[in-house]
Amino acid sequence: MASTVESGSILRLSVRVGGSSGWLTHWYSTGKAPMQIKPLGDRVVVEREQAKETTAGGIVLPDTAKDKPQKGKVLAVGDGRTTKDGKKRELQVKVGDHVLFTSYAGDEFKMNGDKKVLLMREDDILAVIEA
Repeated sequence: MASTVESGSILRLSVRVGGSSGWLTHWYSTGKAPMQIKPLGDRVVVEREQAKETTAGGIVLPDTAKDKPQKGKVLAVGDGRTTKDGKKRELQVKVGDHVLFTSYAGDEFKMNGDKKVLLMREDDILAVIEA
């Protein structure tokens, strides 16, 4: 016996295992809607720029030789840092800003299966790049 429940972009598939002894449940993304991320506090979601494929001299770089860029675009921001007196201080960056960050900033994870993003604290951002 199996049951499925769909909620937005998530599908739950439950299968009864071993008669009546229990259920085995798996969660799947249906790919219908993009995952929305709302960072907490002073955290920021950044999409890293693509690494350069070739050198200035025209040599094609393999994936292992590419440096990870320290630039990216802000996709989402938290509601701000709580100060010692209990007030919220807004973040200095906003969605759409292009930023420069430290080399080991944040945690990288996949969003919607293939898009890699970084979740970092505002302190890891060194500067906003103005065009």
